Amino acid sequence: MPDQPGAAIVLVGEPRFRRKWTQRNGERRRRRVRLSPTMARVLTLAVAILLFAALYAFAPRPEPAPDRAAATEALTRALVLFGRGNVSGALTAAQEATNADRNWGLAHAFAARLHLAQGDGDAAEAAIVRARRTGFAPERTQHLLADAWLLQGDPARAIAKARQAPPRYAAYATRVRARAAAAQGEAGAAQALLAPLLDHDDAAAWADLGTIRRDTGDIGGAIDATARAGAINPAIPGLLVLKGTLVRSQYGLVAALPWFEAADRHDPADLDALVEEAATLGDLGRAQDMLAVTRRAIATDPADPRAYYLQAVLAARAGRFDLARVLLQKTGGTLRGMPAVMLLGGMLDYHDGAYEQAIGQWRALAGTQSYNLTARRLLGAALLRAGDAKGALDVLRPVALRADADRYTLTLVARAFEAIGERDWAGLYLDRAAAPERGAATPFGTEDSLAMLAAAAEDAPGDPQAAVDYVRGLIETVQPAAALVRARQLAQAASGAPAAHLLVGDVLAAANHQQDAAAAYARAADLRFDAPTALRLVTALDRAGRRDAAAHTLGLYLAQNPESRDAQRLMARWQLAAGDWDDAIATLERLRARTGDTDAMLLAELGSAHLGRGDMAEATRLTAAAHRLAPLDPAITDAYGWALFKTGRRAAARQLLRQAVATAPDHPGLRAHLAQATAVR
Repeated sequence: MPDQPGAAIVLVGEPRFRRKWTQRNGERRRRRVRLSPTMARVLTLAVAILLFAALYAFAPRPEPAPDRAAATEALTRALVLFGRGNVSGALTAAQEATNADRNWGLAHAFAARLHLAQGDGDAAEAAIVRARRTGFAPERTQHLLADAWLLQGDPARAIAKARQAPPRYAAYATRVRARAAAAQGEAGAAQALLAPLLDHDDAAAWADLGTIRRDTGDIGGAIDATARAGAINPAIPGLLVLKGTLVRSQYGLVAALPWFEAADRHDPADLDALVEEAATLGDLGRAQDMLAVTRRAIATDPADPRAYYLQAVLAARAGRFDLARVLLQKTGGTLRGMPAVMLLGGMLDYHDGAYEQAIGQWRALAGTQSYNLTARRLLGAALLRAGDAKGALDVLRPVALRADADRYTLTLVARAFEAIGERDWAGLYLDRAAAPERGAATPFGTEDSLAMLAAAAEDAPGDPQAAVDYVRGLIETVQPAAALVRARQLAQAASGAPAAHLLVGDVLAAANHQQDAAAAYARAADLRFDAPTALRLVTALDRAGRRDAAAHTLGLYLAQNPESRDAQRLMARWQLAAGDWDDAIATLERLRARTGDTDAMLLAELGSAHLGRGDMAEATRLTAAAHRLAPLDPAITDAYGWALFKTGRRAAARQLLRQAVATAPDHPGLRAHLAQATAVR
């Protein structure tokens, strides 16, 4: 430190032991501190103790004597726990065995096997290296090392290593090769590899088959394979979680939760079970329970990024965007390519005004998931906000051309046309946005030519997505007969794939064969009862004149997925149509609690429900608030005008009702309200 006149450096400690510096006549002098003989002895002893401690800390220690008896007892316990499906408990016991006898290669090898069961390829490879260093035969670990490399994301290397496994471990090595083939996109080859093991009732092979079929969209086949695995050996690691994901797809969130809770009870440190349980709780709206489970997951493995992502979603839902960003950063970028993470990251960027970053994430997402309507809407909004109106139109065009395009998308398109000076087109889309009813739902089309789609399907006969795209191209080019033939061929070839049955239903619905479409949608719903499938089935049943069956289906879906906004909106409209005012109010208030007072249509519907109930003041207040938000929407204008008419303000009511009919002259409900209002003097 540079010398400064008058400066003093004081070492922290008791005052009598401080070393002081003074400066006199430009010379630095040291003031001597005199110590008593007793104090000197004390200091000497303290220094000696410190030196001894330092030497002890850094001195090499002899390895503890191996305790093979204790290691054997711990390894036996690990085997028992593993047989019961408690992988984390087994791993703890196996690590006790390796600590008791560090030179026992078998204990290290079994620890590697348990790391593999947990999906940790890096830890497994490290344990294999330790086993080999103790003299454990390398050929006894070839299959394990292949599995570790597969988990590390190197399927080609895993296949090569698995082929080196001796016959004793052929079944395990074959399963590794099958999963590696599936990871390379060769699901057919993977299932062919597993076939001999399935013939011998290999439970692990059946479980692998269930995972492969699930990941390729064959939900029916996955359900059958998983059931077979459970019948042979219900304690296979990961089987309960796999079953839970399939039940969640087939029946819904509520039905799936007990499976994840059962996996949690079998192995309280099963990260996959904790993550799936937390995600399911979050979708059920049980935020506090979700948070508690994610905290347990983080305590189990602070390096696992999935729990941080789920917490980020929870924070974003609560409007705490800064916290959501901090939590998302804790994932370390390891989940960057996941669609849900891209969606959330883009939302956080958009909220912060970083539109270019949001555009980058959402463009990548829309590129990988061309049928993701949400991604397209968000990307279009971000492009428009960033000043790229033409880019926004390009992105939104496939959505806006649908008959059932939503108000938000149509309004975005109108604003984009306004931005480029096309006011006529802007007016057209504003009129569509203001229309009180949407058109029929249609399958999401493609921008490629039919010839290109046909060539892609012919070049990849085993690719179901190419076949689906071609059928959708036939629908878009109004070739219903050809589309139906191809769709039914696909459904017959892949009877366990809900997407194939949905495609048949879409073709039939486009041709207005609603009863037959409902039957196809019902077959899809037996395999995957998610929102797109359930709402298609409900709509087809309703249009086929089976409102009771449609209401029953909608009720079943809401019982399993109580937080579904689309299903709640549809239920509220049916309750309004049936005059179930109290039920409609309850449903709409649940939606309002989540969306706030920015949804004009929701406020108008809530006002109509209060009007039906006889609460004129609340009805007028709510419909007036809705009209302020969307003064050009004819349905909202009609709701406000009708509320005014019922409260006796007839002149103002007639003016509003005339405005609504002028905007949507073909709507019978609006004309009926106007006729009643003008008939009364």
